[in-house]
This record gives sequence, structure tokens and C-alpha cells, in this order.
Amino acid sequence: MEQLIERVKAILLTPQTEWPVIAREPGDTAGLFTRYVAILALIPALAGFIRTSLIGPVPLFAGLMGAIVGYVMAFVVTFVVALIVDALAPTFGAQKNFPNALKLSVYSSTPYWLAGIFQLIPGLFFLTVLGLYGLYLLWLGLPPLMQAPRDKALPYAAAVVVCAVVILIVIGAIQAMIFLSR
Repeated sequence: MEQLIERVKAILLTPQTEWPVIAREPGDTAGLFTRYVAILALIPALAGFIRTSLIGPVPLFAGLMGAIVGYVMAFVVTFVVALIVDALAPTFGAQKNFPNALKLSVYSSTPYWLAGIFQLIPGLFFLTVLGLYGLYLLWLGLPPLMQAPRDKALPYAAAVVVCAVVILIVIGAIQAMIFLSR
């Protein structure tokens, strides 16, 4: 747990020095998912469940199902964004390297997962916008992890974000069809 806290602090507070450290580490999918994503992705899932079902009007079972689906989707989206980062690499003069793309996707999602805690308090819900700091982290991480030229890192990051947003819209529509069809 101490390693997790140190990594979170470093990626949030000193990302320019942390990305090169991350670039030298192995990109073990199972390790990244079990020791990082599994823990941090619980924050928005549990906070949303508590706000909607334990405090709010959503029935317990529906809230629990929503939290579980949201939690699982954190893994799916993280993996899909890594695939996008890796697939777009040659287009922006970067090197394809899926382990590094996965590390980039995982660690740049940190602010989003942490900001999920603000779902607990209705008056502070607007602070979930702090999760957008992850876009900055993505941009900073592209040169050290994907060997992207600095002058192409911004359009590369923008292309990743656009692709990810399209995928999130599709996933959201599928989820809505599943849950609203009941």
C-alpha cells in the first residue's frame, strides 16, 4: 500500500520526473491491474454507490449493479485506451510499445479515480472535473513512454482523447440499452 501511495503522490505532484521512472519499469498487465487499477478504480465505484443507493433514491440492487459495471468498465476502458495509444504511435512518430502504452493509460487515469471521491457529497460533485488533470499527465507521458517527439505529443494526446471519448460514448450507449431495457 505504501508503494501505491508513493506512486500516486509522485505521478500527481512530480509527473515530469516520475514518467521516466515509470518508463524503466516492466509493464506487467496483471501487476498494474491488481496493484493499481483494482484499488484506485474502487474509489469512484464505491463513492457513486454510496451516493446513489445508500444516501440517494436508487434501489440497492440497481446501485450495486451500476457500481460493479462501472468498476469493470474502468479496467476495460484503461485497456482500450492503451490499445489506442499503441495503435496511434506510428502516426505521430512514436514507437509502438504496448506495455508502456498500458502504463501510460493506467497512471494518467489516477486523477480521474481519485476525483471520484467527490461523488459522495452532492455539493462537491463539480470537483470531479479535477480528473481532467489526467489529460495533462497523458500529454506529459507520451514522450518518455512512447518515444513521441515533443512537437507531436499534443496532437497525439488529442487524438487519443478523441478516440477514447468516442469509445466511451459507445460503451455508455450499450450500458444504457442494457440497463434501461429491464
